[in-house]
Amino acid sequence: MDLFEKCGRMTAVKETREAGIYPYFHALESRQDVEVMMEGKRRIMLGSNNYLGLTTHPEVISAGIQAMEQYGSGCSGSRFLNGTLRMHLEIEQELARFLNKEAVVTFSTGFQSNLGIISAIVGKGDYVICDKENHASIYDGCKLSYGTMVRYRHSDMEHLRHTLEQIPDTAGKLIVTDGVFSMGGDIANLPEIVKLAKEFGARVMVDDAHGLGVLGKGGRGTASHFGLEDEVDIYMGTFSKSLASLGGYMASSLEVAEFVRHTSRPFIFSASMPPANCACALTALRILEREPERVSRLQEICRYVRAGLTARGIPHKYTADIPIIPIYTYETIRTLTVAKMLYEAGVYVNPVLPPATPATECLLRTSYMATLKEPLLDEAMDIMASILTEEAK
Repeated sequence: MDLFEKCGRMTAVKETREAGIYPYFHALESRQDVEVMMEGKRRIMLGSNNYLGLTTHPEVISAGIQAMEQYGSGCSGSRFLNGTLRMHLEIEQELARFLNKEAVVTFSTGFQSNLGIISAIVGKGDYVICDKENHASIYDGCKLSYGTMVRYRHSDMEHLRHTLEQIPDTAGKLIVTDGVFSMGGDIANLPEIVKLAKEFGARVMVDDAHGLGVLGKGGRGTASHFGLEDEVDIYMGTFSKSLASLGGYMASSLEVAEFVRHTSRPFIFSASMPPANCACALTALRILEREPERVSRLQEICRYVRAGLTARGIPHKYTADIPIIPIYTYETIRTLTVAKMLYEAGVYVNPVLPPATPATECLLRTSYMATLKEPLLDEAMDIMASILTEEAK
């Protein structure tokens, strides 16, 4: 059989393009902001993970420019060898202090962080226990490890208990969960996960990519939200969302951090985070520390949007004060059609389809920034209500 035969069998892309509802790779022509120019037209951006709105902050932009001028465009090597800047050490120290952990290890991307952490920590004979709705990078980190991955039903603590009961007492065990789930916007039941981990002798890792800057004291994340900072062994996070840059990190004890630094193949054999990315993330972290009211404002916006959607009769999933508010459209073609109609009317949202959701639970993922203003939100919600009403006829 020809290796490339599978490529020809993938017809969905061609079919949705021909139908005019292909939703991907729309080109931005402006900054990532509350309003953007995309393919020649103004769009209200309700599909960004720029939760604190810092990608356009003058201090962040200036820091990136200065770092580029001082250090050049890249490090041309891994952290392990010639690619460590003083700035890498600064952001690791300051982030560790912010998260109340002994140490931080930075990676070049958030995806790479999960690959690097899990593949290093979980070895032969160990088990990694995953929520079924964990991010794809967690799944790939499990595949890269030499351990055994088992899954439990999403946020089902009884099934997690049952799963743990099946694992030998002598095996090393790591429970991994998203803190805030990226599609549904719900928060992990961290108190019960920690309780079960103690009972069964497991360690706990939280992917807080969507929790940092969103939840907890001053935006410190999911563990802080529950008062469990000392009970979570490893935090993973990313700089590409609230910290307005690119890169990722692991926060843990010094002992675990040193182990990962010296055994993680994705860390050792990848070029380090470029100077401008590092400087932007570090500056964004300092702004978050200095201005915790940004987190409060983001939560205020979440409440405003939920009330506005309800008032307009738009069904949506309740997600506490999380800036991810899913609107369920259920079927693939309907989801793509509504997303296209919204896009043409000037509102950008992200359609979420299988395999990211079950086949009958497709949704429009709307997400929000602390820099959004109420009139712009009202404009967007009015458009959404009009489109959904029109589409339902």
